Amino acid sequence: MTRRAASADTRETDDGSGAVRRLAPHARRFLARRSGVLVRLALWSLAETGQAFLVGHGVARAVDQGFLAGDTRRGLLWLTVALVAVLLGAPVIRGVFAELAGLTEPLRDGLVRHAVDRSLGAAAAGGPGGTDRAAVSRLTNQVEIARDSFAGLVLTLRSFVFTAAGALLGLLSLHPSLLVVVLPPLSLGMGLFLVTLRPMAAAQRRALAADEALGDHAARSRAALRDLTACGTGPAAARRGAELIEDAAAAARVLAGWAAVRTAALGVAGHLPVLALLLAVPWLRGRGVTAGALLGAFTYLVQSLLPALHTLMTALGAAGSRLLVVLDRIIGPERPERTRAAEPERAGGPGSVRAPAATRTEPALAAAPRPAPGAGGGAVTARATAAIPGPGDDAPDLGGRPADRARTAAVELRSVTLSYGVRAEPVLDSLDLCVAPGEHLAVVGPSGIGKSTLTRLVAGTLAPSGGEVRVDGREVTGRPPAELAALRVLVPQEAYVFSGTLSDNLTYLGPGASRADLDAAVDALGLWPLVERLGGLDAPVRPAELSHGERQLLALTRAWVSPAPLLLLDEATCHLDPAAEARAEEALARRPGTLLVVAHRLSSAVRADRVLVLDGTDAVCGTHDEVLDRSPLYRDLTGHWQGGPARRR
Repeated sequence: MTRRAASADTRETDDGSGAVRRLAPHARRFLARRSGVLVRLALWSLAETGQAFLVGHGVARAVDQGFLAGDTRRGLLWLTVALVAVLLGAPVIRGVFAELAGLTEPLRDGLVRHAVDRSLGAAAAGGPGGTDRAAVSRLTNQVEIARDSFAGLVLTLRSFVFTAAGALLGLLSLHPSLLVVVLPPLSLGMGLFLVTLRPMAAAQRRALAADEALGDHAARSRAALRDLTACGTGPAAARRGAELIEDAAAAARVLAGWAAVRTAALGVAGHLPVLALLLAVPWLRGRGVTAGALLGAFTYLVQSLLPALHTLMTALGAAGSRLLVVLDRIIGPERPERTRAAEPERAGGPGSVRAPAATRTEPALAAAPRPAPGAGGGAVTARATAAIPGPGDDAPDLGGRPADRARTAAVELRSVTLSYGVRAEPVLDSLDLCVAPGEHLAVVGPSGIGKSTLTRLVAGTLAPSGGEVRVDGREVTGRPPAELAALRVLVPQEAYVFSGTLSDNLTYLGPGASRADLDAAVDALGLWPLVERLGGLDAPVRPAELSHGERQLLALTRAWVSPAPLLLLDEATCHLDPAAEARAEEALARRPGTLLVVAHRLSSAVRADRVLVLDGTDAVCGTHDEVLDRSPLYRDLTGHWQGGPARRR
């Protein structure tokens, strides 16, 4: 973990005192502007004080002055007073809720405005606001959490203060000794509860941060799935996801631990006062406390004080800590969680799609899951070789002695077999193939016969069941993605274009390319119409607004810019018209290096130096005319492509 990430973690373990200091000025200003609402809320709440006082007092007087004194009528009258006090609670609650809206709705509106202003301000300043998934969470889920938590906190805090005042006044009016018995356990439970508030807030803060980080990582990974596969960083992203899941689980366990302590505090404050009062009955009776006073005290505890206390402690422990953390995340200083989440992306995880430099250290295609075997026939076997040029011939220089490089095949398959199961019919069976440096090879065959499988074997993204695959003399199976990237570029049928500038897309596999190199590539592939339509090489690209053909042309230009000596095109021109396809393939063939094309049209096979035909039982390799003579399947395919019988040149 980086120093900045560690710093973010340190801040996330804040016990909440810093958040209170940051939020206090905002809270004072918010409440000061709504003093009228607070006064009306307090007036309605005063009625609760009288209600709580009358309930217990009425019960005590009904017993002492009524039923025990033999005056049933007076006893019933006092009970009626208590009943009326209870019934008057309904209009009181209605008035409280009517005033509560004057606090909660302005709070919600203000938080929404602040969240939107912050995100738009960051985006306008070129910051991360435009891709900040946490901003969406703040604008929706966290704002609603803040409003609901604030409403619950105001209700419970107001209810406890005024109800407790009425109940304690009632206990004092009945007999001062009752307070001596009730207050110590009540204070003990409250003290234990207050001790848990700061650790609970810190645990809630860490849980929210872990949840945001996990959600942000999941959103980034989902948006960059093809990037992860193309760059071989899927395992790193998976490891980072597992770490974030473990962080979230650990934060949840800590939060649950403090919740257990809070539950214990609730038990102490909610049950010990009643138990203490029961145990102290003989002592209280000895001090002159009447039976009615004892029954009234139990009424105050069970009906008023303890329910209000239980509600308060639950609200403060849950809603209060959530409110503190959420408000601090919405209106407090911008936090660096996104930096923390972005660090693993710089190491190869899914980063911002506008910054492909995060993956340029490993721009190779990673090993992808094996697809289901094709629907084509049996295994393909072949002995398709080509002469290797001598030392005087041109060959791509990747370092080392030139003479050795010149004698090395660009692509070499030695008895390669591939099957998708132990008992499955092999797709390729003992295939030998040798492609010379600088050669242009076209691969043809019916759908599902194994053409894409062959390109993936050569690219190193699929391991053979047997045999050996070499590119530039190096075995590709098991080779790290960074080394594979230096050897080849695989352009699939579904071209990948990411959000970013056009220049970012084109230099994705060739970060060292100059502007002159880009101009040459754009000119060679005929990409200028798209460049001009978008507004230049530095214009932003929105993949959804590009046609399939434009995406393919952009991906082919990116491959042209790449320094890799081997280009693998897996039907990478299928969405281009014939003229654009011809221009692209001819440009890529003129590029220094070797070109292997899975042909989509006959013209691709005709333009190639050699054609490899995969027919399910055997493989035939040679020039176009040679393969026409030797392969009935190729003659059938050319007849299908041309719309009539095959013609030999």
